[in-house]
Amino acid sequence: MSKNNTHFSSKLGLIAATVGSAVGLGNVWRFPAEAQSGGGAAFLLIYILCVILLGIPCMLAEFALGRAGSTDAIGAFGRVVPTRKRWATVGALSVLTSFLIAIFYLVVTGWTLSYSVASVTGNLYRPESGIEAGNALFRLKMEQYIADGYGAMFFTMAVVVLNWLILRGGVKKGIERLSNILMPLLFLLLLAFCCVSLSLPGASEGISYFFKPDFTKITPTVVLSALGQAFFSLSLGMGILVTYAAYYPPQTHLVSTATTVSSLATLVAIMMGVIIFPAVTTFGLTEHGVAGTTLVFLTLPEVFMRLPLTGLWSSLFFLLLTIAALTSTVSILEVTVRCLQDRFGFSRRGACMAVNAPLLVLSGICSLSFGELANFTIFGMNMFNFLDFLTAELLLPLCGIGVCVFVGWIAPKSLLSNQLTNCGSIRSRVTGACLFIIRYIAPALILLVLISPLL
Repeated sequence: MSKNNTHFSSKLGLIAATVGSAVGLGNVWRFPAEAQSGGGAAFLLIYILCVILLGIPCMLAEFALGRAGSTDAIGAFGRVVPTRKRWATVGALSVLTSFLIAIFYLVVTGWTLSYSVASVTGNLYRPESGIEAGNALFRLKMEQYIADGYGAMFFTMAVVVLNWLILRGGVKKGIERLSNILMPLLFLLLLAFCCVSLSLPGASEGISYFFKPDFTKITPTVVLSALGQAFFSLSLGMGILVTYAAYYPPQTHLVSTATTVSSLATLVAIMMGVIIFPAVTTFGLTEHGVAGTTLVFLTLPEVFMRLPLTGLWSSLFFLLLTIAALTSTVSILEVTVRCLQDRFGFSRRGACMAVNAPLLVLSGICSLSFGELANFTIFGMNMFNFLDFLTAELLLPLCGIGVCVFVGWIAPKSLLSNQLTNCGSIRSRVTGACLFIIRYIAPALILLVLISPLL
C-alpha cells in the first residue's frame, strides 16, 4: 500500500475542487429538466429541503469517513474500524460505481465538447436540407451528434485524454489548479447568462414559474425526484467525497465546508433555472415539444440565435457546460486513481494510465450506443442507458445507504463528533442532529429512492 499524504494547498482550492465535483451536468443539465417536469417552484422548494435534510448530513458522513481514513474509498472503512474490514465492500462498490458512471459520463462530456466546437465553427446554426435555423434544426443537430457514432467517439476520446493530462498532474498541480481556474470562470459565465436571460421580454413569467410555488404540484413523484436529484447532484455515494476528504488538512472545518459546497451547488442549479425558464416562456418553446433533458441542447441555441453575436454566446455557454462536465469527470476518475495508488502501490502516472486506457475503449464503445451499436442491448437497453440505470437507480443508493449505516452504527460514535469538531478544537452544534439523520432518516429516504421505480 502506498503512503499518500497529499493535501489541498489552500481553503479556496479545497472548496473549488469539492464544488467542482458536485457542480456537474447534474446541476447544469439535469436540474432544469427535473424542475420543469416537477412543476418549477414546487420542485425547487422540495429540492432545497432535501439538500438540507439529506444532502448535507450525508456529505458530512462521507467527509468524516474520508478524513479519518486518510486513504482511498476502500481503505477508509478498514482504518476507521479495523475489526470490521468486510465493510470495505461498500467502498469497493463505490469505486466500481464511479468507474461505471465515468464510462457514460465521458460520452455526455464529449457531446458538450462537440457542441462547443460546432458553436465556434458556426456549424451549429448552419441550415441543413432546407431546414431553417430553429428548434427543428437544433433537434436535428443534436440527433446527428449523438447518432454519429464515430464523431461522438472522437470527442469522447478527446475528453478521456484531457482528463488523463489533468489527473497525472496530481492533486495540487492537476485537480486543484484546474478547479481554481475553471470554477470562478463557470460562475462568471453563469452570471452573464442570467443577466441575458432576465433581459428577455418574457422573463417575469419564467421567473414566476420557477420561484412562485404552487403547492398543488407537490406529489410523491415530485418528492422522490427531488430526493434523487439532491443525491445525484451532490456527488453522494460515488466515493468522490470520501476520496477528496482524505486530501483535507486536519484544520478544515467540515461543517462549514459541507454547507458552502452544498450552497454553491444549489446556487448553480438555481442560476440554471433563471437562465432556462425565462427563455422557455419568452419564445414559447414548450409549445414546440421542448422538454426534459433536451432543454439545454434545444432551448438555449434557439435563444442565442435571436441575440446579437450568436456564435459568441453559444460558444461561451457550451464552454460553461463543458467546464461543468470536466470538473465532474476529473473527480469521478480520481476515485479509481487513488484506489490504485493506495490498494496496489501504483505510481500517480501509472494509476492514471491504468484508469484512462480502458476508458478509451469502454467509453468509445459506449459512444456508439445511439449509432452503430444501437441494436446491442442489455436487458432491453443500449449500453449507455443501461449504465445510467444501473448506477443512478441501484448502485448509488446502495452505496449511500452503506455509508450511512457504517458511520451511524458501525463506526465509533466519536468518529462524527471528532471530525466535525476537529477533536474538540471547534464547536459544532449539529453533531447530534447529523448523527440522528445519518442513522435513521437518510437511510430511509435513500431506500425510497432505491425502490421508487417499483412503486
